[in-house]
Amino acid sequence: MRATVYHAPGDVRVENVPDPVIKNPTDAIVRITHACICGSDLWFYRGLDNWKPGWRTGHEWMGIVEEVGSEVRNLKKGDRVLAPFAFSDGTCEFCSKGLQTSCFEGGFWGGQNDGGQAEAVRAPFADGTLVAIPQEVEGDEKLLKAILPLTDVMSTGHHAAVSAGVQKGKTAAVVGDGAVGLCGVLAAKRLGAERIIILGRHEKRLAIARQFGATDVVTSRDEQAVQEVIEMTKGGAESVLECVGTESSMDTAIKITRPGGAVGFVGVPHGRGSINLSRMFMSNIALHGGVAPARAYIPELLKDTVAGKLDSSAVLDVTVDLNGVPSGYAAMDNREAIKVMVQP
Repeated sequence: MRATVYHAPGDVRVENVPDPVIKNPTDAIVRITHACICGSDLWFYRGLDNWKPGWRTGHEWMGIVEEVGSEVRNLKKGDRVLAPFAFSDGTCEFCSKGLQTSCFEGGFWGGQNDGGQAEAVRAPFADGTLVAIPQEVEGDEKLLKAILPLTDVMSTGHHAAVSAGVQKGKTAAVVGDGAVGLCGVLAAKRLGAERIIILGRHEKRLAIARQFGATDVVTSRDEQAVQEVIEMTKGGAESVLECVGTESSMDTAIKITRPGGAVGFVGVPHGRGSINLSRMFMSNIALHGGVAPARAYIPELLKDTVAGKLDSSAVLDVTVDLNGVPSGYAAMDNREAIKVMVQP
């Protein structure tokens, strides 16, 4: 089969690799029908993560079950499924608490595991990981595209909103206009925030933010952005969603949080940036978040998506086939695309 393989910074290639096979009785083999390129993929693409040549790429995917192991009980051949960006056994202490990304037996797609930017994958712990998509969705490409972001960015945006304690009638601010930040706007709207401020700089993305429910836009950065948010809110936002992962974005998020409020951070951290603990201490600001347990959120988000109440597909603004994955990486790296959808 064909799969996307990392070789070096700026160099991913679609190559022939061995077909996946059942290795454990809890495995499933899934043929990929939809996948994505993620903003976090750009970290290794730019040489900022320690990736090794030969590793597979892609952690966001949906597909059709082709084969199941002898101990798989909840899925069968022919089922259409979506996968959270991490696999998990579904039975451990942390899975039972809804923290599947902390599963001792789990892991993440790509790297030394099979990746979703491919024709097929071996899915470990199929029962604990994969979520069946309702049969009525079959053939509805528009709805399937709306479901795809639940594999990561919509679930992660929702995690940011939940972690920040977004409440009905209150104010939320979102730091970052990437796919996660835009989904954070949509998540804050879904949870009832009355005022939603987006901090970003790219007009195409900000237009989607407005479509998703943003009521205010701040295009300045750092201290100027902080001052603008403080002034427009008369003291800061009750809930702030940090969706970038840099020292600057975290510093901005903490500074624009209203005393007694909370920051929900989901941007993948890079570097050893300091955290403004003094500001947090003196203003009683809470910090929650981390890697999103997407598997815990997908059922409720999928229900709303199928019902037509939730649609984050606007973040998928470019589509390529499997051979086009390298050009998709380049488009995202050059900010010519927000998020690329792959249809093998």
